[in-house]
Amino acid sequence: MDLAGLFSLDGRRAFITGASGVLGAHFARVLHGAGAQVALAARRTDAVTALAAELGPRAAAVTLDVTDAAHVAAAFDAAETALGGPCDILVNNAGIAVTKSFLQQEAADWDAVMAVNLRGCFLVGQEAAKRLVAAKQPGAIVNIASVLGERVIPGVAGYTAAKAGLLQLTRQMAVELARHGIRVNALAPGYVATDINRDYFASEPGQAMIRRVPQRRLGNPEDLTGPLLLLASAAGAHMTGATLTVDGGHSVNPL
Repeated sequence: MDLAGLFSLDGRRAFITGASGVLGAHFARVLHGAGAQVALAARRTDAVTALAAELGPRAAAVTLDVTDAAHVAAAFDAAETALGGPCDILVNNAGIAVTKSFLQQEAADWDAVMAVNLRGCFLVGQEAAKRLVAAKQPGAIVNIASVLGERVIPGVAGYTAAKAGLLQLTRQMAVELARHGIRVNALAPGYVATDINRDYFASEPGQAMIRRVPQRRLGNPEDLTGPLLLLASAAGAHMTGATLTVDGGHSVNPL
């Protein structure tokens, strides 16, 4: 059995949203390292341009606002021009959080989180799928969800609701796109230190939460490498509509 070939992404084209962040940049490095061409998409053009320069050949930077449908279409146009064809791997990773208690959350906070974390994933996922269907090309979509799609912590009502919605959107997409050869799965990380949550995990409540994780540690981006490759590559050919949770056992801990 050719195990290396099973996980190889040679000849594939990947579009990664939120590629300027910790996880997005890691996902881009993983897919590029597995042989894919990668389109690095984010609002922070300077960050993705620097990452594209770091990766070198087979990498292109694309400016993207996931909340704007016209901007999404233009970003895919730019990616196809740079990479030479439709992207058959999508990592729907863009996300934000607003941390306030439920009683202090304002409608604008809720709307901003939903616009990026849920509406943005819908817009980007639909655009990617439309182009694959038009090209009669199979593909893989990986929606980056969260353990907080099924659990809650104080202060992030919009984030938890959006991630729960993303899990259901993943299932809906999987059912409707399967006949086109497009697999759609969710990768649900546990607690990984990123720009969104780093301050929280340095606090006493954050430290207490880490102690409730059975492995007694935060996740690292590297912990998501294998699961991402499984969902993006031929190794996961019979997986669609699934949620792959990588959280150190936190979601099964009753505490």
